[in-house]
Amino acid sequence: MSSEAVEYDAQVEALNKAFEQWLERFVATLPEPAHKRLGSYYSLNAYIGLLPPRVPATDVGDPEEWMREIEDTRVRFTGRKSELANLKSQIGRIPQNDRAAFAQKVQALEKRFLYDLNLLRGFCGKEVAAARVERERVDVTLPGRRPRRGHLHPITLLRQRIEDIFVAMGYSVEDGPEVETDFYNFTALNIPELHPARSPQDTFYTTDGLSLRSQTSTVQIHAMQRRRPPLRVIAPGRVFRRDTPDATHNPMFYQVEGLLVDRGITMEHLKGTLSEFVRRMLGPEVRTRFRPSYFPFTEPSMETDYSCFKCRGVGCRMCKGSGWIELGGSGMVHPNVLRAVQIDPEEFSGFAFGWGIDRMCGLMYELDDIRLLFENDVRFLEQF
Repeated sequence: MSSEAVEYDAQVEALNKAFEQWLERFVATLPEPAHKRLGSYYSLNAYIGLLPPRVPATDVGDPEEWMREIEDTRVRFTGRKSELANLKSQIGRIPQNDRAAFAQKVQALEKRFLYDLNLLRGFCGKEVAAARVERERVDVTLPGRRPRRGHLHPITLLRQRIEDIFVAMGYSVEDGPEVETDFYNFTALNIPELHPARSPQDTFYTTDGLSLRSQTSTVQIHAMQRRRPPLRVIAPGRVFRRDTPDATHNPMFYQVEGLLVDRGITMEHLKGTLSEFVRRMLGPEVRTRFRPSYFPFTEPSMETDYSCFKCRGVGCRMCKGSGWIELGGSGMVHPNVLRAVQIDPEEFSGFAFGWGIDRMCGLMYELDDIRLLFENDVRFLEQF
């Protein structure tokens, strides 16, 4: 036998020994149940019988991990860059007398590798399928798990209550975009550029000249553009202002505003509407009072208060000892607002009102800090 044949025969034996060592290690690390199932039909029973299981029987292993290791081993021993591929490329260099015998050894080695790996792949494929079935198995005799039912957020509960009251009074509920142009958020509401009333309602702006709405009065402008008087609408929704968060302020909060436009509307209609709302919301014994105020989009304007529903006007911590709680602002729609939407203020008049839902919710549920409403703490929300 030539020296080249002897050298390559040694490489064949070394490669075969390396594969047997991997095979012994792989089989020995299988959990005991899989180890026994493999030994029942695996061709190299000598390896199975001589190697004791080194993994506790309680460990079921990871069949998918076994499949990945088998594939890696196939690439390492039979891939295009493997030692076996290198030996096959050297067959032509073996002298003519030894070439046939060497080629048979290489082919037999490759056949053995593929046969054993295919056996293992078939076995582990069954283990993967069995593990998947066990993992996804459902015991239909077990009692069902009752899903935890949620409930509406306290702000949503109060908002729906407010909507129900005004719908019963003939109002429709309107909605609008939360990102607005300067026209809808300020100009159409009689707050032109550089007007001092913009400062307390400063909001968040985009580079395209848009802004997050600072009040739901923007919905009133959209409603008057879509429909001509007479109309009655309320507009609940989120608004945004650059406020520093504290116990009574948030940069994002909920607000509801109302609008009525028709012929012959006066302050008497406004006062009667708000008094009726307070009566239906808080009870017939709660009284209302009105104080002069200023808002750029109404003229004349007023603040509305209601007697404390907890102490009945005597004075307590909730009303800060005054016996009264502020509801919100209101007034007759300014003629400039009507003109901005092409409504003749000589023919039509109207009133508008608005207040924050968050603060009212905090008062009704006696919350010390309205930020609790937005922290999503389940322990807090479960109480409602």
